[in-house]
Amino acid sequence: MSTPDRSTQSIVIDAPPERIMAVIADFDAYPEWTDAFKSAEVLETGADGRARQVRMTIEQGPVKDTYTLEYEWAPDGRSVRWHLVKGAMQKAQDGSYTLVPSGGGTEVTYSLSVQLAIPMIGQLRRKAEKVIMDTALKELKRRVEEES
Repeated sequence: MSTPDRSTQSIVIDAPPERIMAVIADFDAYPEWTDAFKSAEVLETGADGRARQVRMTIEQGPVKDTYTLEYEWAPDGRSVRWHLVKGAMQKAQDGSYTLVPSGGGTEVTYSLSVQLAIPMIGQLRRKAEKVIMDTALKELKRRVEEES
């Protein structure tokens, strides 16, 4: 379900949703398994103990940015949504992971919409979002399946 403003991509990971969500929620470990992330620091946690605000620093090719995201975790542990609180190169970022059991594994759907502070043609922005999502899903799959 992709809209002009949002890109969506899915992958099946050979692990239960709880294991995948644990990796997604472990922000401190992101620099260990994602090439783009140089740091991730939890600034605030919610009543459930999960990160509510996280400051991240990425370097991917010519893109370097430090930004803060705010997270909302679904009570059933099957999805998480986030939005940009503060960023240098980004004016907006909205995203989500949704996990659905599928056979012996889990289908992970990543949706992302990024609006940069500099103007970018919509088609180029969506292509960049797809590259980011493809890389993130493959790295997540590798991390979860290596640890299982």
